[in-house]
Parts: sequence; C-alpha cells; structure tokens
Amino acid sequence: MQTERFDTVVIGAGQAGLVTGYHLQREGRSFVILDADERVGDTWRRRYDSLRLFTPAWACGLDGMPFPSKDSTSPTKDEFADYLEAYARRFALPVRTGVRVDGVRRDGDRYVVSAGDRTLEATNVVVASGAHREPRVPVFAADLDPSIVQLHSSAYRNPSQLREGRVLVVGVGNSGADIALEVARTHPTTMSGSPTGHIPADIDGWIARNVVFHLIRFLGVHVFTRRNPIGRKAIANMSAKGDLLVRVKPKWLEAAGVVNVGRTIDIRDGKPVVESGEVLDDVTNVVWCVGFRQDLSWLDLPIFGEDGAPVHERGVVTSEPGLYFMGLPFQFAVASDVIPGVSRDARWIVKQLVRRAPASAPAASVAA
Repeated sequence: MQTERFDTVVIGAGQAGLVTGYHLQREGRSFVILDADERVGDTWRRRYDSLRLFTPAWACGLDGMPFPSKDSTSPTKDEFADYLEAYARRFALPVRTGVRVDGVRRDGDRYVVSAGDRTLEATNVVVASGAHREPRVPVFAADLDPSIVQLHSSAYRNPSQLREGRVLVVGVGNSGADIALEVARTHPTTMSGSPTGHIPADIDGWIARNVVFHLIRFLGVHVFTRRNPIGRKAIANMSAKGDLLVRVKPKWLEAAGVVNVGRTIDIRDGKPVVESGEVLDDVTNVVWCVGFRQDLSWLDLPIFGEDGAPVHERGVVTSEPGLYFMGLPFQFAVASDVIPGVSRDARWIVKQLVRRAPASAPAASVAA
C-alpha cells in the first residue's frame, strides 16, 4: 500500500470544496480534492427533476468564473451541476471522484485520511462534504403498510414514481412545498407539518431577480453574520424556526388543492396518524421531506460539543490546528452554506491556512 502526502486534503467537490481548491491553487499549495460521487456535480444531478435554484444566474458564479448565462433567471439543478464540472475542468483542479473518505485521524503533526484501501497524509484537512448528510426519516416510517410507496425527498425525482391515490408530503420546507405543488397536478395531495412562514415576494419576478436579490445577498453575506448582535440573533431565530418558503407561496398550494393536516406523529395499523388523532386511511404514497442528519462520525478527532456539532470559529477548528470546515449551515453567516456565501468563506479559510503553515513539499507517495 502507498501513502500519498499532500499539503492539504479537501473532502468534497461541491461548490464549497471546489472554490476552496481554487484559492489553494492560487496560493501554490499542494492539494487534492476527494469526492464520493463518480462525477463532479452529481449531488445536484440526483435531486428532483424540476428543481431550480433560488439564486438568479448572475449570483451563481464562484470566484474566478461567472455563471455562463446572459439573463437573471434561476438555473436548473442540472445547469448548475454542469457549471461545477466546467469550473473544476477550467482550473484543472485535482479532483478525484469515486473516493469516499471513511476516516480522518491525527498522527503526530499530520492528518491521516483513509478512503477504503487508500491512505493520504496531510498537514491540513478541509471538510467540505456537507457533513456527509444522510436522509432522515422518523423511526415509525418502518411501520407503514408495505403497499404504501414511501420515498425520501433525496430519492424523489418526479410523480411517475408514485402510485395512484393520495400523496402525503411530510415536511413543509422548500423541498416539501416544491414536491407537493408538483404532485398535486396528478394526485390528491396532503401536506403534513407546521408552517414556518414564507417570503411574500415572487422571487422569479424581474424586480426580485435584479433588485431585491442584491439586497438579500448583501444581508445574508455581510450583515447577518456571527460578528454582530443583529446577525447572531437572526441566525439563532433561523436555526430555531427553520427555513421560510422562498419560491412556493401558501396560496399556490391552496389553489392546487393541497391541504395541511398538521404534524405526522405515528403509524397506526400501517397508516399515518396526524397530531389531531386522525388516521389518514386513503394515503397510498408518502414523501418524507424532513431533511437530513449530519454524520461526522468518520472524523476520529475530539472536536465535537455537547450537541454533537463540531466546535469551530468561522470554520477554523482551533483545538485541532490544520482542520477546517467549509459550507456548514451558519458557519459564519446566514449565507455560509449556500452559493452566494461559499466564496467569501473559502477566501477566509485559505487565508487562515496559509497564515498558520508555510507550504509543504509537493505531493509524493511513500511505502506504507
């Protein structure tokens, strides 16, 4: 077995990992980007077919390369996936696909990154994997009648996957609203959950795309940050209450015939039960839009707080010098885990990395 050595290993080739690589390259660092998918952008390609970004095209570019669109409409998920692939190709970023990292530990003054039968050593590690998010479903989902089609939103592509009959969409966030509005065209549809509010403006309108979004981006990147009391309060409120509906409006769902029945709390005789006690006997499909859980158990490092989340300062893990995070929710600002915010965070992280450690020798392989 050969052990490869790098100055920096970046884990994840999404927008956060790629733009980090862009800045490492500009600093002349020896680095590699590892990604579990077979193709850059596949995380986006796997999302449901009708998904479009909330961000207008002019704001979708990463540092060094604008998004290739001449208008301000929001790109599709496939268009953005192709942009990420083109970004990696344009800057010849050293991305290795099909490599799933299963462990990171410290050995002396270096980190050891394991990925199956591969071993890499590095002075620095940047975790830009989206925290290896795993689909989350309630424990009682296993008790649903086997005849009911159930999918997590990460597995949903389009209504053709569903049986005839009523669809229960569990979760009232943006994915749930998108999917409920889509399936309501072909199926009677019920939503389950507690609404958290919505943005009243039509984000696809010309004024919103070309005027309002400039303000929203400025606030999300520069004002609502952990640096000031206003930002810390905004982050705390958003963390507690959940995301607002951005594109889909409640009146659109109502007009499409979608009804809300409150939270789904249990399964009885194979059927969903909502908080009013009603059993939804006519449901033949359930789409779980209840988010993801963070699984960072593969980081064999003492960096976690009592809540299980990594302890860091603006993505810098001070207790483990040389370990950094990119793309975490509210890492520094409201926009840290979305496209408009990752470039600024990447510049900061690479600046701290360079300041802490001078560049090491180029990549090499040594016998293990």
